[in-house]
Amino acid sequence: MPATAFSHVLEPVTLGSLQLRNRVIMVPMGTEMGDHDGHLTDREVAYYAERAAGAGLVCTGINAVTDDYEVINEGLGRVDTDAAIPGLRKLAEAFHARGGAVSVQLTAGLGRNINNIDPERLPISASDNTHWLDPSVRCRPLETHEIKVIVQRFKEAAERCAQAGIDAIDIHGHTGYVIDQFLSPVWNRRTDEYGGSVENRCRFAAEIIAAVKEGAPGLPVSFRLSVDHHFEGGRTPAESVEIARQLEAAGLDLLMVDEGSYEAMDYVFPPYYLGDNCMMGSVRMFKEALSIPVLGCGNLTPERAESAIAAGEMDFAGIGRALIADPEWALKLAEGRREDIRPCIRCNQLCVGNAFVGQPLGCAVNPTVGKERERVLTPAATPKRVAIVGAGPAGLEAARVAALRGHTVDVYEKGEQLGGVLWPAATPEFKKELRSMIFWWERQLADLPVTVHLGTEIAADSPELDGADAIIVAVGTEPVAPPIPGLDGDNVVEVIDAHLGADLGHRMVVCGGGLSGADFALEMQEKGHDVTVVEMADGIAPDLLMINRITLLRDHAEAGVTLLTGHRVVEVNAAGVKVDGPDGPVQIAADTVVSAFGVRPATALVEALQARGAVAVGDCVKPAKVGDAINAGFEAAFAL
Repeated sequence: MPATAFSHVLEPVTLGSLQLRNRVIMVPMGTEMGDHDGHLTDREVAYYAERAAGAGLVCTGINAVTDDYEVINEGLGRVDTDAAIPGLRKLAEAFHARGGAVSVQLTAGLGRNINNIDPERLPISASDNTHWLDPSVRCRPLETHEIKVIVQRFKEAAERCAQAGIDAIDIHGHTGYVIDQFLSPVWNRRTDEYGGSVENRCRFAAEIIAAVKEGAPGLPVSFRLSVDHHFEGGRTPAESVEIARQLEAAGLDLLMVDEGSYEAMDYVFPPYYLGDNCMMGSVRMFKEALSIPVLGCGNLTPERAESAIAAGEMDFAGIGRALIADPEWALKLAEGRREDIRPCIRCNQLCVGNAFVGQPLGCAVNPTVGKERERVLTPAATPKRVAIVGAGPAGLEAARVAALRGHTVDVYEKGEQLGGVLWPAATPEFKKELRSMIFWWERQLADLPVTVHLGTEIAADSPELDGADAIIVAVGTEPVAPPIPGLDGDNVVEVIDAHLGADLGHRMVVCGGGLSGADFALEMQEKGHDVTVVEMADGIAPDLLMINRITLLRDHAEAGVTLLTGHRVVEVNAAGVKVDGPDGPVQIAADTVVSAFGVRPATALVEALQARGAVAVGDCVKPAKVGDAINAGFEAAFAL
């Protein structure tokens, strides 16, 4: 697709006094790459700087401006002392050397959203709100003089950013954190000058904007606002418009329109179930209400970003995880290489998932994330002939990396289609980005010294392996078939075959509520089938990241999928499935029974090739998530 197709996205633009190369802004996302004291490390600087070419402006994750009244979680960035300046200076210099611009996000704190509750130091908030996760804990309302101290700390933090050469500052006002708690009546029940009217509830934010501008004269200031909390009693877009007007009057330069809250966390990190452009519904409302620029975000595609800017719905495209997946997102658009953008599959596995357990940011589809300095694909000292068995995610990534390092690669796949289990698993519309990964690998390999042999099953003595200097085995898994009477009946279909077009009746029972069975059930119910999922455990998709599971369960309920947890399949018969649960045996009528009992590693070839020094990667070692397979494939090829 020619670069002119994205001329509005790629247009150079000014933000206040700052000249930006395009209208793409990398929105703030935490990295957990800072040092023990919360300061920038060389690793974190390298990660951010890698994205300088892919965005006009890159925003860092949140940085605390004070620990006066709240414990700062270990790993959270902080700009509360001059010790932060050297790291900030390195960050600014790295961007300026690449012709890019960087913004630092500053936060007043987490308040009712804080992870670590210190009984000696209660969470702070606008009012005595309950902690979002533990309602037995009540927050301590900030005193007026304490609010003034926090505002002063913003000024001091802004001064440090300006001194270090940072180009812009973003204020963290979304997702129900402390500033947002002041903005919203659901959390702000104050009767002083910081509560009551919209103007009073915005006073804290307005004073912060003024303080930042005083501390860093000339630097553009943005504000990330959750315009729709997505829970009953939370703020709506119509209410947020009035807040946005107050922020503009306070001197704001850019509004980042965002959605979600901890009560609706899937909107904070929208998984693949939410689809493309899931937060664009109200962006135009804010563009029409304000005279300052407006940014839209939320699983944005390049096409929707272009059309929205062209139509005057917004001024900037906010890109988050897609720039983690491919740091050259905008650069590839500018070069007319839209199809070469590595898709973000919106799995949240190694980005959000890592952050939630205090681990450094990673990426399911981009194994160089957080390792930008170490995982540079330089030519191998000795080019080799590499044989890769299996064209699933691990095998395809191994082939790409090996070829980029100068090796000659042959990929052998017994099926007639690249992708392995990804191909059938990605049939639902909500998983289209996962299928896009297969097309992406196919395009990358086409320009590399890689030969793909489809319909070729490899055994330990296959002549195709003769002469190979290295063998990588990535043959995936095989389905588990428990010894259940009738499971071999004519009305039973394995879940992979069901995805691939097997004849399916209207009434279905899916035996197994893991992610494979749960996603298949949702897909079929949305297509008009009547689906029941039987799962022995107390819940479905137990290994799915909590954020993604929120949406999955909601979508199941809205689509009408019947979930029968705590039940064990005891027999499949011509009429359907007999299960046993807390209330005894139950017969469930079904035209088709789908076997989704899980998988186990396909180890036969791995074991047979051990003597030849073959390296096994992906699910044939241990069934895991797609990101684990891709990262394992990268590592195996990188080590050649």
